[in-house]
Amino acid sequence: MSSRFVIAAATAALLVGSAAAGFAQSASTVGTGAGSVGASGSSGVVGTGGSAAAGGTSASSLGLGAQSTTPTTSSSSLGTGGSAAAVDGHVMSHSGVHGNRNLSGQSMDQAHQPGGVWSKSHTQTHVRHGELTGRTKSMSHEPGGPPVKSTTGSSVNLGQ
Repeated sequence: MSSRFVIAAATAALLVGSAAAGFAQSASTVGTGAGSVGASGSSGVVGTGGSAAAGGTSASSLGLGAQSTTPTTSSSSLGTGGSAAAVDGHVMSHSGVHGNRNLSGQSMDQAHQPGGVWSKSHTQTHVRHGELTGRTKSMSHEPGGPPVKSTTGSSVNLGQ
């Protein structure tokens, strides 16, 4: 529950920031990953996230996947989430994780205002057989110009 509060607070900050900036459109993404492989096992983590804001809308999404393997056991985890906000419009926010040993998750978040103003963020994360990948694409749009886009990806191969 606290992670939903953090995401909602970040979205509110983006929304307030976009209003103070005269409704400028923006989109940003970030990704990182790290892995370690040795005789006693391997471990890795990958994460991506992003946000977009335009007019009275904002959207953000993020994903984090991890895997740890020893000669006798393996464990994986994946978490994803996001949020969307609109002053006077429609919002959609869906997140889910599927799988057992091979995990896949995604978060799709978007907000639309009347008149063609919108913000979107989409994150996909996968943990499969020692291959950890994440990708985030964030976009925003105001009428009169092209959408602003930002995309990032990150991957870690543990050689399994």
